[in-house]
Amino acid sequence: MQVTKPDGVTVTDAQGCVALPDWGVLSAEGPDAASFLHAQLTQDIVHLDAQHARLAAWCTPKGRMLMSAVVWRPEPERCLLALPASRVAPVLKRLAMYVLRAKVRLRDASSEWAVHGAVGAAVPAVLPDGWWSAHTDDAGRLWARLPAGAGVPRALLLRPTAADAPPCQPLAAQTWAWLQVMSAVPFVTEPVVEAFVPQMLNYESVGGVHFQKGCYPGQEVVARSQFRGTLKRRGALLQVDGPVQVGQEVYHPSDTEQPAGVVADAAAQPGTEGVWHAVASLQIAALDGQPLRVGGPQGPAAHVLPLPYPLRDDL
Repeated sequence: MQVTKPDGVTVTDAQGCVALPDWGVLSAEGPDAASFLHAQLTQDIVHLDAQHARLAAWCTPKGRMLMSAVVWRPEPERCLLALPASRVAPVLKRLAMYVLRAKVRLRDASSEWAVHGAVGAAVPAVLPDGWWSAHTDDAGRLWARLPAGAGVPRALLLRPTAADAPPCQPLAAQTWAWLQVMSAVPFVTEPVVEAFVPQMLNYESVGGVHFQKGCYPGQEVVARSQFRGTLKRRGALLQVDGPVQVGQEVYHPSDTEQPAGVVADAAAQPGTEGVWHAVASLQIAALDGQPLRVGGPQGPAAHVLPLPYPLRDDL
């Protein structure tokens, strides 16, 4: 795969905290909370402990992602899922249909927890290195280390609304959004619900899929995509010469009639004029180094950048 890497896409001095009002929290409580989620999500929740978080997806029986979330298990009988706020209500409604006799209570806990992003020096030193490590501080705040964006350390924080916010300098929401895109780990939002199998966003390479945990909705499709060579799309990081929106289609010059991919996340690069970055799920055949177009065959030009992590082939 050929890529283009223009100068000026690495930021090392970004730091601070930002509230994320567009994120919400779903709570699962009860003796069967972990086992219930374990049977629904792409991740091992039964063996999750308080020192780790998990990136997980919830899929349809056809393997298409309905939700992606960061999962904590601060107590044996309680799990908390942080996810885009627009997905909390529809996921809660649909997930509740599968509870049946399981001893678990699902509810929207967004009013009880505030979600924050932390960058650079604002990431606590006690939070262990390594993606998805977790820490609970003395104020009951839950931290999870996220993949870095443009080389900058990042963490997600769940703060009890009764607890004080962490003492750190404010961070611009635009900076957080851009660093999230630059991490190349997108979360499912409304425009792309049911658009992707997890590997189409590289979830198997960033800790979002556990292939030995057993069955869950869509598991056969996800496993077949991984082990039988049927996957035809991959997540790619793009630099775009103009505004981009989630859900826009991406076109390759070899075919202006049929799109070669879909944008999963996008943000403007802070401090620049008209430079945007995006994560798109693209046909592998379109990753040949030729300029792409976003939004239409005559839309803004886009170039593929190197991913900030390797794609796994050792599963």
